[in-house]
Amino acid sequence: MTVTSIRLKAEIEEPLEALAKKLDRSKNYLINQAIKEFVIKESMADYRWQQTIPALTAVKDNDVIDESSVTSWLESWGSDKELKAPSK
Repeated sequence: MTVTSIRLKAEIEEPLEALAKKLDRSKNYLINQAIKEFVIKESMADYRWQQTIPALTAVKDNDVIDESSVTSWLESWGSDKELKAPSK
């Protein structure tokens, strides 16, 4: 584990201290959890954006599946006559 020093503004430090006491956790633990969640969230946002680029290209190139085919397929879910997923 490495050590990183940060400066917290009073409006963050005071509620952090209170939360640490309330949860019986150290401020270090809470800060690490918050940073971990932020990094995961940002990684997921980047992943979703990377997935969006090819999707936008497909729409631009009209390489899509007709909406009515998808709707019919979804509406068939759970029925005795469930349809196969539509494809191009």
